[in-house]
Amino acid sequence: MRPWVPAVAVWGRAAPSHSITAVMITDDQQTIVTGSQEGQICLWDLSSDLKISSKEILFGHTASVTCLAKARE
Repeated sequence: MRPWVPAVAVWGRAAPSHSITAVMITDDQQTIVTGSQEGQICLWDLSSDLKISSKEILFGHTASVTCLAKARE
């Protein structure tokens, strides 16, 4: 089994284009996950006062992400 390695994305003044095509919120209601037409998946922190801030962006899909689903261990 490969160890977990966090993904890190760095960009300049503007984040890459992210046309949202799918949205999911985690069971703890602290993370929003979005899929995009550009094939990215973004993780967003949701604070208790409903402020949203970007957390991670994952690249690698070659087609639009049109559906997100939770996985169980």
